[in-house]
Amino acid sequence: MRRFIHVRHSIWLFVIGCCGYATAQDSRPMIIPVESKQNAVVLQVDAKGQLSTIYFGTKLSNSATYQQIPATYQQTVDYSGVANAAYTAAGSKNLFEPAIAVVHADGNNGLDLRYVSHKTISRGPDVEETSILLKDPLYPFEVTLHYKVYKAADVIEQWSVIRHTEKGNVTLQKFASANLYLKASRYWLKQYHGDWVQEMQPEESQLTHGIKTLDSKLGTRANLFQPSVFMISLDQPATEDQGSVLYGSVEWSGNFRVDLELDNLDNLRIIAGINNYASPYILPANTAFETPPFLYTFSNKGKGDASRKLQRWARNYKILDGKGERFTLLNNWEATYFDFDEAKLKGLLKDTKELGVDLFLLDDGWFGNQFPRNSDHAALGDWQENRKKLPNGIAALDSMAQRNGVKFGIWIEPEMVSPQSELNAKHPDWVLRQPGREEHYFRHQLVLDLSNPKVQDFVFQIVDSLFIKAPKLSYIKWDCNAVIYNAWSAYQGKQSSQLYVEYVRGLYKVLARIRAKYPTVPMMLCSGGGGRVDYGALQYFTEYWPSDNTDPLERIFIQWENSYFYPAIASANHVTDWGKQSIKFRVDVAMMGKLGFDIVVKDLKEQERTFCKEALTNYSALKDVIWHGDQYRLADPHEGSVAAVMYLDEKQSSGVMFNYLVNYRYGEGSKLPIRLKGLDPCKRYQLKEINLYPEEVSTIPDNVTFAGDFLMTIGFNPQLNLKRTSVVIQINEAP
Repeated sequence: MRRFIHVRHSIWLFVIGCCGYATAQDSRPMIIPVESKQNAVVLQVDAKGQLSTIYFGTKLSNSATYQQIPATYQQTVDYSGVANAAYTAAGSKNLFEPAIAVVHADGNNGLDLRYVSHKTISRGPDVEETSILLKDPLYPFEVTLHYKVYKAADVIEQWSVIRHTEKGNVTLQKFASANLYLKASRYWLKQYHGDWVQEMQPEESQLTHGIKTLDSKLGTRANLFQPSVFMISLDQPATEDQGSVLYGSVEWSGNFRVDLELDNLDNLRIIAGINNYASPYILPANTAFETPPFLYTFSNKGKGDASRKLQRWARNYKILDGKGERFTLLNNWEATYFDFDEAKLKGLLKDTKELGVDLFLLDDGWFGNQFPRNSDHAALGDWQENRKKLPNGIAALDSMAQRNGVKFGIWIEPEMVSPQSELNAKHPDWVLRQPGREEHYFRHQLVLDLSNPKVQDFVFQIVDSLFIKAPKLSYIKWDCNAVIYNAWSAYQGKQSSQLYVEYVRGLYKVLARIRAKYPTVPMMLCSGGGGRVDYGALQYFTEYWPSDNTDPLERIFIQWENSYFYPAIASANHVTDWGKQSIKFRVDVAMMGKLGFDIVVKDLKEQERTFCKEALTNYSALKDVIWHGDQYRLADPHEGSVAAVMYLDEKQSSGVMFNYLVNYRYGEGSKLPIRLKGLDPCKRYQLKEINLYPEEVSTIPDNVTFAGDFLMTIGFNPQLNLKRTSVVIQINEAP
């Protein structure tokens, strides 16, 4: 039964005044607590209908005591009276960065939002959505704030819906999803930066007064330079297991913006959503503008607890098939690049079966005839099979895969077009380009105008045609390698300022159509490395590609940072020839997620091939706990010579511990025991080394048991050294 609570008249006796908004007949303010299992965002409505945030943090046992919170702070005077507004409007008496700024139909840019009503609706087991309606007393303009609370997960998604009935269009100059207000003595920001093969480089600093802005202006690959994920530690920098920390992320695959403003009261204002850069949005009357969710969770038990909350939420609610299975695979890219034909692929299909993985993935280079795809300079947009390479089409490859007892998948990059292509010549108006100006190319390609419904139909048909040709098609690798240069849309015309917003909306429309027709087919979200990973896109994809940098030593760091925000089941990790490490090291690192191979199998030595097969057998036994278990980061590679990561099942009875030496200087190794986490202190556990290279003998006895409290208090030494640079330990409750 659906739970529905609607509040318009309450014990505070709000009535509709002459201007059409609620006013209080009692001097006591109304409290609206938005609570999860352990956390709370508490909003307050004063006598004038001003909606403010009075608390963010750990939930109190008695919600009535939230009213006592404001009086406990004795800070600088708030001259504006709206510094802690729940959704700060520009153009009235606000003195800080606004969440929303508009130009009304009559040219006035003033906006004043007052409380009208709120309601709470059940959205499923343990999920509630509170919506709060705000209206301007002078203009027929309203904003509804939405707070979707995943109670057990301690995660909130917040967004806004903007409407009006003015006589003419309203221009939205800024349109944030959320506006948070935090109180602490000090604040530390952990943010990320990067570039191709250098994704997720962390930086942590104390926030000072003024505004720190995290944003992207790339249009498509939002997080090539700066991801939309971040952490805020309160009072002192949070550690893995201690401290108060907020995780935030904008669920949007285009330009995002997060403003972090430390105000004159020493409080932190967080305003997050779509980037309004070059994007004034023309909103007609009776039309809703819905912003993407801003996602956040909070923990007073450190970064590890916060990440496990977010990972559980992602598996249970957001990532496609987050509680399901994934395919291991062999990709042909590094084995062939663009140089292949049907006979060569037939051999790789046999290698797929021989290796023991589930699926063969055909990468770039299979399409284009007038302009063959023999390099990355041509053919994007011309998605017909290349007759020279594949005379019998992908249907023949699909059939071959079935005969070999494996599945078949394929690479596409449907949002892009090559200047040298039939599509570009036939539909120049489908391409983003500035009329009369020199064209600029990113990786020798241009971007299709996904704000155009005809282009949306075309992209959908690209995917749909693949399944028509190859009905057993089991996997799609969806790439996106270009940013938006030449930002002008023939379809949008004079409203091309809306392009950055409508492009992403168009992309989501296509993905929603694909998922409606093909709801279960696994798809990888790829983008020249980790250039497009966010929860706005991941609701349509089963996994993402963290980086083109598959050097396993580098991947330890990249996967480590991604794991704060994304679960292991979504991380596509491939074994390649990058790096100088052994095949064992490479496979061990790739096992910390969804395992794949991108190697020339026939070039492997016999012992290497034997090891890979045995490792796949071990992975099959461990993948459930890696994909669906709780992750504990044990030894930080940024802080020492060792990296250690552990996965543990819900019953605290089985798990796996991955250990790596990341510093190869003389005498380095695991000199100290590594403390495990999450175990039952009263249980006994048996630890056994697995993934041993053929003829290698473990130095760790496998017939010794340890008490859980011993392993968490004293620890366990995996005996890493220059000859043992990667050690995998299987953990099982002792009988």
